Amino acid sequence: MSRANPLWGAPRIHGELLKLGIEVSQATVSKYMIRHRKPPSQGWKTFLENHANDLVSLDFLTVPTATFRVLYILVILGQDRRQILHINVTRNPTAVWTARQLTEACGWDHAPRYLLRDRDGVYGAEFSRQARVLGLEEVVTAPRSPWQNAYVERVIGSIRRDCLDHVVVISERQLMRILKEYISYYNRVRTHLSLHKDAPISRSVKPPDLGNVTKMRRVGGLHHEYTRMAA
Repeated sequence: MSRANPLWGAPRIHGELLKLGIEVSQATVSKYMIRHRKPPSQGWKTFLENHANDLVSLDFLTVPTATFRVLYILVILGQDRRQILHINVTRNPTAVWTARQLTEACGWDHAPRYLLRDRDGVYGAEFSRQARVLGLEEVVTAPRSPWQNAYVERVIGSIRRDCLDHVVVISERQLMRILKEYISYYNRVRTHLSLHKDAPISRSVKPPDLGNVTKMRRVGGLHHEYTRMAA
């Protein structure tokens, strides 16, 4: 796993092994990992804990393309299970477009009470009006305080490190295809420290009696899923 997934650290590999029914300590995993020349950074700020079960958060990240354009990605995150609820790409984010994304994201199973966002000017009157219609109370962070929206900031960091830093973006359509592949991997496969090394959409443990370990490519081979299949 270490050789096939150079972006993974010991906690991620340990989480995969647990899902395969292999009981081994994280310290042992760290001891026998292949040491890559440029290991990924592991440091992050403390998570925002208040109202995690009733809170969704959102934020934008920017991506330059090979043709020197800038695309904007909107990420909407459910904080209770760190699940990415909605994502979309645009060249020109407006309050109307962002409000429409909030409406499209309303397929969540558990209706949240609060919406956490920063003070970006794109969240105009139309956006706030739509949030009220959906029954969401907006919670706005203090100026220049990204740590107050730490959950979605961490997800944006993961999207960059795990995916966007390793691809060349050509167009909106291509970027959206890549993001859909990554979000499927992130929500259903990727293990998280804060979820006791489970995925946002919980993965069942595959004990050894289910068969041999099988590796499946995810996100164009940047990552892999490990499961068991009968011979």
